Amino acid sequence: MSAATLIKEMRDTAGLTQAGLARRSGVSRTVINAYERGTRDPGSEALARLAEASGQELSLRPRRQLDFARNARVLADVLDLAELLPHRRRGELTFPPLPPPSP
Repeated sequence: MSAATLIKEMRDTAGLTQAGLARRSGVSRTVINAYERGTRDPGSEALARLAEASGQELSLRPRRQLDFARNARVLADVLDLAELLPHRRRGELTFPPLPPPSP
């Protein structure tokens, strides 16, 4: 979700106009308008201020980190298992003949 969408949803949920949110938050209406149009990006402090002014709470949580070492071990296990599969020789691959190119 973009910051623009988040701010608009917070404002709509609180039933506030941009001017009302501006009065409550101390952020100017023109800046709120720029945030909602996506022409300006708010910082975390501005987002928290707008959330509080709209009667909501902004909380941040870390993204789930990839465990590259674990993923490498799993990949190695899968490749080891693939090596244990019986090998079958295939015949030569055949394809239907292609039509001659058009002049």
